[in-house]
Amino acid sequence: MPPLLFYLFALITLGFGFLVVTGRNPVTCALALAASFVGLAALFLSLDAYFIGVIQILVYAGAVMVLFLFIIMLLDIKTEEGKKLNLPAIVSGVLLAVLLTLQIAAVVGSTELARKTSQDTPLALTEAATKIGKAAALPTITNDLKAGTLPDAKLIGFTLFDQYGFHLQVIGLLLLVGTIGVVVLSKRERSAP
Repeated sequence: MPPLLFYLFALITLGFGFLVVTGRNPVTCALALAASFVGLAALFLSLDAYFIGVIQILVYAGAVMVLFLFIIMLLDIKTEEGKKLNLPAIVSGVLLAVLLTLQIAAVVGSTELARKTSQDTPLALTEAATKIGKAAALPTITNDLKAGTLPDAKLIGFTLFDQYGFHLQVIGLLLLVGTIGVVVLSKRERSAP
């Protein structure tokens, strides 16, 4: 990807992310979050992580945003109007963000991984497959290893459903409980006189 496109997509992601935090209308904030997800998906595509980019669009910009809009409309959240900005909170928030960024840069810059580039680190497909465990025993992954290609969708799917199947079900249950909680809260507000 040309550097100009990278900076454009990074600016889109950060700009709309800033609108999510500073916006006063919840629907506008949700739509800005969807636009930020699209910019992030473009950045994933620029890194040749096509599966993650497509999942970013389908799951986050699609399904999660529909859920957010559904919750916003169920709760009937009004626009924050007339509230004055809290200047000390804004200044302390910006200061905290700058300190956190400096701390992350210092920690990441001091690690051995920060000195490596993608050209210095070859893609070790066999090691990646054997770290998963039973992956080398699967015929499709074994054939991909012999061919020298291993699609990330296969590794992600195998890891997700083999090692983290229980965790995936717990997350689904939490989303279901959250959705039921929103429905209960919205009915309680409407029934109040």
